[in-house]
Amino acid sequence: MAKGKKRLIRVAVRYGAVVLALLLLAGGTAVAQSGGDDYQPPHDRPGPAVDRILFRSFNVDLAPREIQRNAMDMYIFNLKTEGAQSLRDDPGIKLFRAPAQSIALGLNPAPAPEGQLNPFSLLEVRRAMQHLVNRDFIAQEIYKGMARPMLTHVSPFDYDYTVISEMLAQQDVGYDPDRGRAQIAKAMRGAGAELVDGVWHFQGEPIRLKFIIRVEDERREVGDLIRAELEAAGFLIAPVYQQFAPAIFAWQGTDPQQFEWHLYTEGWGRGAADRYDSVTLNQMTAPWLGNMPGWQEVGYWQYENAALDDLGQRVFRGDFADQAERDSLYREATRVALDDSVRIWLATLVTSFPTNVEIRGITEDVAAGPKLQWTMREAYIPGKDTLTIGNLWVWTERSTWNPVSGFGDIYSSDIWRNLTDAPVTRHPFTGIPMPFRTTYEVESAGPTGKLDVPADAIRWDAQAGVWAEVSGGVQATSKIVYDYSKFFQSTWHHGQPITMADLVYDIYQTFDMVYSAEKSQIEFALATVNRPLLDTFRGFRILDDNRIEVYVDFWHFEEGYIAEYGVPASLSMPWEVLAAMDDVVFNQRRAAYSDTSAQRFSLPWLSLVQNRDARLVDRTLGQFSRDGTFPKEVFLIGGSSLIDLADAKARYQAAQEWFDETEMMVISNGPFKLTRFDPPAQFAEIQAFRDPNYPFKPGDWYFGEAPRLQIDASAAGGISIGQAMQVEIAVEGPGTVGVLYVLVDSATGRVIKSGNAQPAASTGDFIVSLSEGETAALTPGLYRLTLTAFSDQLSIVAERGLTVEAAPPGAADSAPLEGTDTAPTEQEPAGGCGVGGATADGLLVVGLLLGMVAIGSRRRRS
Repeated sequence: MAKGKKRLIRVAVRYGAVVLALLLLAGGTAVAQSGGDDYQPPHDRPGPAVDRILFRSFNVDLAPREIQRNAMDMYIFNLKTEGAQSLRDDPGIKLFRAPAQSIALGLNPAPAPEGQLNPFSLLEVRRAMQHLVNRDFIAQEIYKGMARPMLTHVSPFDYDYTVISEMLAQQDVGYDPDRGRAQIAKAMRGAGAELVDGVWHFQGEPIRLKFIIRVEDERREVGDLIRAELEAAGFLIAPVYQQFAPAIFAWQGTDPQQFEWHLYTEGWGRGAADRYDSVTLNQMTAPWLGNMPGWQEVGYWQYENAALDDLGQRVFRGDFADQAERDSLYREATRVALDDSVRIWLATLVTSFPTNVEIRGITEDVAAGPKLQWTMREAYIPGKDTLTIGNLWVWTERSTWNPVSGFGDIYSSDIWRNLTDAPVTRHPFTGIPMPFRTTYEVESAGPTGKLDVPADAIRWDAQAGVWAEVSGGVQATSKIVYDYSKFFQSTWHHGQPITMADLVYDIYQTFDMVYSAEKSQIEFALATVNRPLLDTFRGFRILDDNRIEVYVDFWHFEEGYIAEYGVPASLSMPWEVLAAMDDVVFNQRRAAYSDTSAQRFSLPWLSLVQNRDARLVDRTLGQFSRDGTFPKEVFLIGGSSLIDLADAKARYQAAQEWFDETEMMVISNGPFKLTRFDPPAQFAEIQAFRDPNYPFKPGDWYFGEAPRLQIDASAAGGISIGQAMQVEIAVEGPGTVGVLYVLVDSATGRVIKSGNAQPAASTGDFIVSLSEGETAALTPGLYRLTLTAFSDQLSIVAERGLTVEAAPPGAADSAPLEGTDTAPTEQEPAGGCGVGGATADGLLVVGLLLGMVAIGSRRRRS
């Protein structure tokens, strides 16, 4: 690899003395550095730059006009392509682009009852769907070039694309409807179905598929396109056009064998950047994590795939010897998931975020764009103390505010992330975990060794209801010491100090929910999903007032991932609110933490912004205070208690006063506090938290706009068979850069050659070469050369594709090379950024139950 500098970018193909230039359009993470270093904080007070942020709902079709007339300062839902284009030349608007959303087609693979047939229970029908979806048409025509075809959960912009690119090049999953229909016909007849008047029948009845199609954005057109292909393949389609809440309820709130749906146009919103993914792989492919049909809910039919569970958990737990083995596991899991085709990935969207050009302090996450917590802490308009943020929704019937199993949609998460501070976070450019409100020290014996866990380390014993010492003989792979002093020096939003008691209750709540026989049956899916993670935690030791020592069976070649994995608790809400919620859910049985449990027991899905649910928590706190009780066993460690009754009553009173003031129970610790939330009006207001001991102030977390990574080339001739070929590649980007290449026979899918492009000694560029013997072995025809540039300072990549024809000597000049890339082909707006790629239906940011692992890459539904 070579150091990436600001150099001209060129790719040249040489045939002996003939030099032919290739020009590829700029792409990947192209970001203009417009004033990234001249940010001046508006003040030096604790907390955020502005005093208030207002969140309002704006229809996506009206959003461009509304931001032009200053009804909002930023829109954080993906603009439609026409809307984004209408703002390009407006000098008062700055467009940011990011790979922040993706779309997929979810299939229901459940077997039908006796006498019926679900086509998607047949593996060959699911595989045939890979040939019925026209990804290029979706990207180029429906999204007008502002999307990139996507074959797996890994987008063409993700760093892990370098891991799977060669494997993908060998997969035969392109658009070929004739072939797809033939495969469907063979599988359907093999299952006993017959085609009658162009419609598939089973035991004399036509097969009708329920297709839930989202209507808020271009997914309506995507759904109609796929519907037409399915009808041409012989299926009767019952389209169900729905918005977010009813669609999600039918898709994920019902047993797959009820067949409320057969297909669904999924969309996923991206969380923070992630260089080495372990979560999205599991969230989008492996049943154990609870995001595949069946959702791990008791009583539901469950999609099962033991191979994906095993491979996914090994990647998740760090069960590998080095990066090479990790990459091998990741590649194989991705291949298995593609082969099983329960999700048919369609496109990564290049999301456009319009902002008022006067806003200062915007930080761009290379995956999610400007919408993450960095911007809201630092952003302001000179002379103003308020920002207005627009979104498609502020609240939906599926927007649920609870820190145990809520915040599964992008609309609630877009607000919540500004109210709470994570212990560990991700760098917005590199995607590597880094300290945020904790600091940490990591010691590991991994991947092959073990550390002794001290005998006085403790672990929650759910059966005995006490903290028990682990005793001797217990070992762990890694030890992390976390310092929570930046939490403990300040207060919660209701004025009570954050203490070790809050941390301990947070840990207890997670372990008791998973290992308690009674609680795990009530919140079955949560317990099932989280147990594989918690089984790797070997013990905890409280070292002093601020530090806790954690022992885990986890290793990673990047130390920050060990620290992220071992985070003992997120500290998102005070212990008394968690305790009252636990009582409401497990003792009173008047609400549920998860949507699946709520559905199973016909209970409300607990949401602390809803007066009904918040009042339940408020009344429970009042009962705790009147009874003079608090969970003594939780706070009793080493013979002494972390709190007493007076501490508990002060907490109860403060939380109840907060409810009296706001009519909500959303109490956290971040730079803003939630003061108003009006679902009917689609409105929320957050106000600055100015506690004098809050550890951060404007300027502390400003990163600015992301660096540029790109490859350019121009049209040229083809390969002259029997003559040496050399491609020179120059990459513009930060840090140490490199290029992966894959040359594939377009007719057969066979990989001709692949590897890392070699540095060119004289120019500092890169070279891909084929010898005379290698080109002599080629047959005349089309070949595909894919170039993927990467940097050690970015968690996304830039890909360029070249189609070249191989011909006998003397004929190559008439065979032009054609280039494609991962970025939109239109010119970027002045002052904007051209970060390529995006995703949209829920937020893929998997933070495990209660934040035991602070995972920033999870995607959420939108």
